[in-house]
Amino acid sequence: MRTFLEFKLEDAMRIGAFRAWAGLLLLGGTGLLTGCGMLGGDNTSTVCADAKTAFQQYMTQVRSVSPAQPAEWRPPTEQLAGRVGALAGKAEDTKLKAALTDVSGRLKAASATIGTGDAAQLNAVMKDTPQRIGKACG
Repeated sequence: MRTFLEFKLEDAMRIGAFRAWAGLLLLGGTGLLTGCGMLGGDNTSTVCADAKTAFQQYMTQVRSVSPAQPAEWRPPTEQLAGRVGALAGKAEDTKLKAALTDVSGRLKAASATIGTGDAAQLNAVMKDTPQRIGKACG
């Protein structure tokens, strides 16, 4: 029999995965998934496309992770933070670089808490990311 805490944790992880997926869908509406990089001759379109791919791959990974096993959420979240950080290092556009750096840092912090079953930070990052990166991608 599962405890009340286990039900709450599982529910929170499912909600987090749903919000993350919904956030990824919203990226399309804000420019990250389509039509990104209209800002000029820099590498914005490439970095935005790579960010899209990173988030899509993350969503594929976490959909297969059980909400009852929060420690299994940590490695893909850390990996996403690293990929987003690397993209920030490649970005030539200052707004995009700043947005990616911020999201990377927030994902790193969220990876520490998600491993213990606290999905609040990850939910917040995934909720804000479409607007932050989408706006920077133009």
